[in-house]
Amino acid sequence: MAERCVLIIEDEHKIRDVLRAYLVREGLRVVEAEDGARGIELYDEQLPDLVLLDLMLPGMSGERVAAAIRQKGQTPIIMLTARSEEWERLQGFELGADDYITKPFSPREVVARVRAVLKRSGHAMMQDEPVCSIATVTIEPVSRTVTVGGVPVVLTATEFDLLHEMARHPGKVYRRAQLAALVLGYDHESMERTIDSHIKNLRRKLGDEARCIETVHGVGYRCSQTGSGEERP
Repeated sequence: MAERCVLIIEDEHKIRDVLRAYLVREGLRVVEAEDGARGIELYDEQLPDLVLLDLMLPGMSGERVAAAIRQKGQTPIIMLTARSEEWERLQGFELGADDYITKPFSPREVVARVRAVLKRSGHAMMQDEPVCSIATVTIEPVSRTVTVGGVPVVLTATEFDLLHEMARHPGKVYRRAQLAALVLGYDHESMERTIDSHIKNLRRKLGDEARCIETVHGVGYRCSQTGSGEERP
């Protein structure tokens, strides 16, 4: 398998040094940028498999960098930030983040999340998965594409995996912790709120067909051919 590449866009060199050391130890190739403009240049040059993106960058903000990357492709983005408010995390997901890590963080936690996102984005088992359809939503696992009424919908890797997992088993109720373990690759209490944020963003992108994702109060979510349209997390 080709060596996977991680692009770190972070202005604090001490953080870059620590992350690089841990990621290289995992057998990953690492390229680094200390500002957003250089980060976008390296993205175009290196075509990384994943981007670790600090939001508090000099010059061009991390939000602008994320938007620029999303215009170019669906490379997974993990945002690194000192901001911890729920609305800020949700805004990050709306910009196309696949995961969101609040500073200060453990380098081991970052490595675990990088490993989980790379595993999902490079998953080969979906090659034999059939196309799923829920109402007018069509999910094609091989190409990892989604259409609503024939119109393409751009999802992040995490949003795609959430929708695909639930659509494969319509009517099955998933606990938030269960979805976190299946889709994010690990289960932690904080991840349950992250699942809610991803679901909100996924519903927004599906538009009227968001009714296929039902909220099961006090438990979690399910996908249904005849969804009730409840859109509260």
